Amino acid sequence: MRYLFLILLATAMLLGGCGVWDSTAEYTKETWQTTRDFVDPPPVVDTDSYQFTNPNQEKLAKLISPVDGPLTSLIRFVSDTDTMPGIEWLDLLMARFPWVDRVLVTDEEGTIIFMQPELPVKRISKPLVFEGVWRQVSLLTVVDYSDLGPEMYIGRPYFEDVRFGGLIGVGFDPRSLMRLCPAPKALIIIHPGHNVWTLGADVDKKALLAVDWEDILKSEVHGQIRVGNRYYTWLTRYVGKDQYIYATESVDPNAEGSWWPF
Repeated sequence: MRYLFLILLATAMLLGGCGVWDSTAEYTKETWQTTRDFVDPPPVVDTDSYQFTNPNQEKLAKLISPVDGPLTSLIRFVSDTDTMPGIEWLDLLMARFPWVDRVLVTDEEGTIIFMQPELPVKRISKPLVFEGVWRQVSLLTVVDYSDLGPEMYIGRPYFEDVRFGGLIGVGFDPRSLMRLCPAPKALIIIHPGHNVWTLGADVDKKALLAVDWEDILKSEVHGQIRVGNRYYTWLTRYVGKDQYIYATESVDPNAEGSWWPF
């Protein structure tokens, strides 16, 4: 198969809109702020409606439900777009997902032709390389580790008729999502082979990364691991074809019970 390599050049990050969007369009966040919950209510997992017999999974479920719900909504929102988006799409995205930091669109060569905001707080530290099979429309992810912290980009190709037109990318700091958690310091997100994201959790990041996640994830999607003298309950989440891991310190390492009844 033919493979597609899209490189979003960091040197092109200051380019303006080039006519893709009207830069003078008014931002409609205020309007959507009052209507979005009625039009498209945010997904919420009611963990209280399930009878958990394992306190470890109950703790993790309550920590991740307000985080994974918005992430799932963003994934669906981006996945449903297969043509070059317009200003209405941008306004809706920014209203529904205020924790998103950046939206960009490339041409078929991977050059950025539009980016919002034009002068973001975080600069892209190195070229972002998205790799995918030609005509495959699944989401792709790239994480940029800048001096100001991680920035996850969710990208997908868009098309003009049947011709590949370029790439849509949406970037956000995953720690912004973690702030939606009822106990942010208790939640851990692991990017296997790369880094561990926390909001002040007392964890040995090097030890968590040293776990052979590649082998574990071949056959498991949840479980419990021991790192040093601590136990962690974890659950994997696919974003596109890449796996990320939610984890928290176990309440009772010896607890038994069915896993994830929902």
